[in-house]
Amino acid sequence: MIPFNKPYLTGNEIQYLTQAIEEGHLSGDGAFTRQCHSWLISNTGAAKALLTHSCTAALEMAALLIDLCPGDEIIMPAYTFVSTANAFVLRGAIPVFVDICPDTLNIDPDCIEQAITAKTKAIVPVHYAGVACEMDTILDIARRHNLYVIEDAAQGIMSTYKNKPLGTIGDIGAFSFHETKNIISGEGGALLLRDADFAERAEIIREKGTNRSLFFRGQVDKYTWCDIGSSYLPSELIAAVLYAQLEKAEVITGKRLDIWEQYHEALAPLEQAGHITRPFIPSDCQHNAHMYYVLVESLAVRTSLIEHLRACGISAPFHYVPLQTSPMGQKAGRYAGKLKITDEKSEQILRLPLFASMTGTEQNTVINAIKTFF
Repeated sequence: MIPFNKPYLTGNEIQYLTQAIEEGHLSGDGAFTRQCHSWLISNTGAAKALLTHSCTAALEMAALLIDLCPGDEIIMPAYTFVSTANAFVLRGAIPVFVDICPDTLNIDPDCIEQAITAKTKAIVPVHYAGVACEMDTILDIARRHNLYVIEDAAQGIMSTYKNKPLGTIGDIGAFSFHETKNIISGEGGALLLRDADFAERAEIIREKGTNRSLFFRGQVDKYTWCDIGSSYLPSELIAAVLYAQLEKAEVITGKRLDIWEQYHEALAPLEQAGHITRPFIPSDCQHNAHMYYVLVESLAVRTSLIEHLRACGISAPFHYVPLQTSPMGQKAGRYAGKLKITDEKSEQILRLPLFASMTGTEQNTVINAIKTFF
C-alpha cells in the first residue's frame, strides 16, 4: 500500500535523542529546546518563539494571551481542523464561521467584515496547504476594527506571503510539528510572536502561570504563581527530534516541492480535459508543498476515485468535515453568510500521497492510477 503520509527522518534523530538522555535533562526547556527556539527566531524573524506540545496548545496560549472572555467572538473559516475552533471555545468564546475562497480554499477576506460585531475579538486565518491567506487585506480589516490576528499556520512552516514567513505576519502565530506535517517531532508545535509585547506573559502562561523562566534567568529570586496558565512545554526528547528536522528544513522542503511539481505537471492534461482542478498558488505566495490535492466534479466522483485508488494500493483521503455542520460546531458556534464554497469544495477535494521519501515509482503509480480512472 502506498501510504498517504510517511514520516521522514533526516538521520540525526537517534543521535540527538541519545544525547538528550545522556545529558540527563528530559523535561522541557533544555539545550535542544533552546536550539529550536533560536532556529525558529532566526528563520522566521519572530520576536519570540516558544515550543509547545502541539499546535493546539499554541492556539490555546494565543486565546489566553488576548484575554478572551465568555461571549467574545472569533472569526475563522469553517473549512479547518477542529483545533482552530476548540482552542477558543475552551475560553467560552464563540467561533464565527465564514466561507472560503474557491481557488486557495483559504478564508475569504470579503466574508470577514460582514461577520464582525461588537463582540468580535480576533480573526484567525488558516493557511490551508501551506498557501498564504490574503494577509494584507486581513490585517487592514483588523486594524480598522481593532482586532487581533492569530495565524493558524499549522501547515505553513517554510512558506511565505510577500517574502514574510507565515506565522509572523499577524499578532500571534502557531505551527504544528505533528508527524503528518513537513517538519515533525511526532507531536509538537510552536507559538510565534510578531513583536515582544506578549513575550514575558507567554512564558508565564506556558509555565503553568508561573514566572519560572524569569527565575532560571536570574531575573527574580524565586518563582511563584502569577497568571492563568497550563503546562504547554514539550519534553527534551520531542525537542531533540525536532532540532534534527529543523536542521534539514530546506532539504525536506525541496524534496516535497519536487514531488508537488511532478504531480502538478503530470495532472495538467486532466485539468485541461475538465476532469479535475489542480491547486492554485497566488503569485505573491511561496508554498512549502505541504499537500497536493485535486478537486473533482462531485462527491460521487470522489467516492469512486477513492475506491479505485484503494484497489490500486493507494491511500488517498479527503479532508475536513466543515465545522458548521459538526455537532459541536452547531452547539458552540455560528456562521455568517452562506458557506456555499465550503460545502462544495469539502465534497470535491481529494488529497494525494506526498512525503519527502516518496519514490518516483510510487508517484508514477499514483499518477497512472488517476489517469486510468478518468
